[in-house]
Amino acid sequence: MNAPLVDLDRLQFSYKTQENLIDLTSWQLQAGEQILVSGPSGCGKSTLLALIAGLMVAKQGAVRLLGVDLAGLTAAQRDRFRADHIGVIFQQFNLIPYLSALDNMVLACRLSSRRRQAFRSPAMMRDAATQMAAELDLEASAIVRPVTQLSIGQQQRVAAVRALLGGPALILADEPSSALDAARESQLIALLTRQCRRQGASLILVSHHQALERHFDKHWRMAT
Repeated sequence: MNAPLVDLDRLQFSYKTQENLIDLTSWQLQAGEQILVSGPSGCGKSTLLALIAGLMVAKQGAVRLLGVDLAGLTAAQRDRFRADHIGVIFQQFNLIPYLSALDNMVLACRLSSRRRQAFRSPAMMRDAATQMAAELDLEASAIVRPVTQLSIGQQQRVAAVRALLGGPALILADEPSSALDAARESQLIALLTRQCRRQGASLILVSHHQALERHFDKHWRMAT
C-alpha cells in the first residue's frame, strides 16, 4: 500500500492549560480520498485543519504530509510547502480586498512556481480560473470587480477557485458553504469533489451539515 498523503501520529494539541482539544493516536488520509469532518462547535475541527496546513504546530506528535514532517520545517518553509501542495478555503476567506476577484483567484498560483507549472501561460491560468468561476455561477462581469463589491456568497466561491487552481495535492475546506443557500451549497460541494477527483487531489472538508456525507468517501464525526 502506498504511503498516506496525510499521516497524523500521536497528535496532541491544546490551548494554554486546557485539556487536549486534539488527541489522535493515528489518523491517515490516502491520496485522492475525500472526507467530511463534522461535529459540534468547539470540538476542534478548524484546529485540526490548521494543524494539517502547518498554520499551527502541535505540542506532541507528528503531522506528515507527502512524507514530510511539518514540525521539522521552519515557519517560512511551512509557508512555502503549503503554497505548493495545499489549497485552503478559510472560514473568513482571507481574500485581498484591493484586488479583483479574478486576481484573488490566481494569487495562490502566482505565489507557487509548482502550481504555475499547471499552465503554459498567465493567460491560460486566468482562463482556467474564469471557467471554474463560471461553473459556480460567477459571471465574467463579477470576477473583474474588487472582491469588496461581491456578496459574501460570491466571495466564498472566489476562495474555492483560488484553493483549487493549479492542482494542489490536498484541499482543506473550513465550512466552505456556510454563506450559501441549499442549492448553491450543493453546487459548490459538487464542484469541489468533482474537481478534486479530476485533479487527483485529496479533500478534507469541515462542516456542521452531516447531510453532505453523500458527496464523500468517508465521514468522521468529531466529539467534544
